[in-house]
Amino acid sequence: MRMGVALGSNLGDRLENLRRAKVALGHLQGVEAPILVSAIYVTAPVDCEEGAGEFLNAVIEFEYEGDPAELLGQLKALERSLGRASPAARNVSRPIDLDLLYADALELHESGLQLPHPRMAVRRFVLQPLADIRPELVLPGHKKPVSELLALLDESAKVVRLTNDWSS
Repeated sequence: MRMGVALGSNLGDRLENLRRAKVALGHLQGVEAPILVSAIYVTAPVDCEEGAGEFLNAVIEFEYEGDPAELLGQLKALERSLGRASPAARNVSRPIDLDLLYADALELHESGLQLPHPRMAVRRFVLQPLADIRPELVLPGHKKPVSELLALLDESAKVVRLTNDWSS
């Protein structure tokens, strides 16, 4: 099953945080190639505390042999290993944020796991990097591909390509 994961960081060495998370994602149990990786974007904080710094955001997609809830558990453990406080407070600055965006055409509405991610279609900081790797993807519950959803969003949200270079 193809899974999409959003990566974000606005504390510490943001670029290194994303790089470490990318490498670790590739080593998670059940993750298989091909792995698609977006560019990295600088984005304004959304719904964060006053004075929060800018985020770096990206999206990674990979084949996953397992249950989405199992992957979500691995993502939360990875966040903790990379310095995110546990339990993780919502919408506050953080060294790493990993969100499971989708799992193929699966729709889930469970406590703790909703697929596709309920707010991703209205967040430029998610759709812009996703459009780098899967512009034609039609998310479950939507009729338009990611590229068209992105075109419908307000241009005022700051999302600027930083780099395509994930190397150290």
